[in-house]
Amino acid sequence: MTVTDPETLVGLDDDEETDLRRRRWARDRELRAPRSPQHLSTADFLTLGNAVCGFLAIYSITTGVLMPHITGESSAPDKHSAATAVTLLLIGSMCDLFDGLVARKLRSSALGAELDNLADLISFGIAPAYFVAVWGIVSPDSNQQLSAFIALTVLLAVVLRLARFSAVKMRPGIFQGMPCPMGAMTVIAIVLLDPPLVPGLLMILGVAYLMVSRIEYPKPQGLLATATLCWIVVSIGCLAAWAAGLPGGDTLMHIGAIAQITLAAMAPLLVIRRKVGQKVGDVRARRAESRGC
Repeated sequence: MTVTDPETLVGLDDDEETDLRRRRWARDRELRAPRSPQHLSTADFLTLGNAVCGFLAIYSITTGVLMPHITGESSAPDKHSAATAVTLLLIGSMCDLFDGLVARKLRSSALGAELDNLADLISFGIAPAYFVAVWGIVSPDSNQQLSAFIALTVLLAVVLRLARFSAVKMRPGIFQGMPCPMGAMTVIAIVLLDPPLVPGLLMILGVAYLMVSRIEYPKPQGLLATATLCWIVVSIGCLAAWAAGLPGGDTLMHIGAIAQITLAAMAPLLVIRRKVGQKVGDVRARRAESRGC
């Protein structure tokens, strides 16, 4: 063989070229094959980062909002702690967004899917449920029993949503039910707006229903993933302005929260409208075919 560079095919005869292509294919397959459960991949570290963000968000709400309320040190929730907690969950959403992309591009591990579900349970199940429970305690029209019940409903909805995601095979690019990160951010947006407790809890109950519904949502890929990332960055900026007490910070936070709730409410309507449009189109096509016959 006259060529020493294994990455070039110049100067090879047909047999040598076929052999080199076979070795390249075997090497690529080995690199992309899942690692053993004893080794963590790059995507797994992003997933663990998601879990860490969820725990730190719970810790921040506990130390900055719940404990001062219980001890009587403060009657109003601390903006900095609340903004820090929500920012951590937004960063967790970024980790959740990128771990799948990284796992597809690089080598994944056999632990990937299990780690992802467990991390999502912490950040998008336990954390938002805890937010709801704490809100029911510190709210002026406090109703601890009802808020605890709705918090439990959110947690169970996420558990069922994650279990169904693992057990039910959907078409590529489609989620069944509202994705957990979107549901968690919508729940937290309602809490940040601090509406009257009972109407707010009913809205949160509606979000829990959407997570376990059979409505199909698109996965954040391509332009949608880019738009999601931009939305997260803008949301973090609005939270920082709100926590810092900058002029217009309250307005920015309220606009962002209302936009999140509106998006969550409109998404299923748009999906249903698209399905109805497809069915109407199919009916019209069949009628046109029958007339043609």
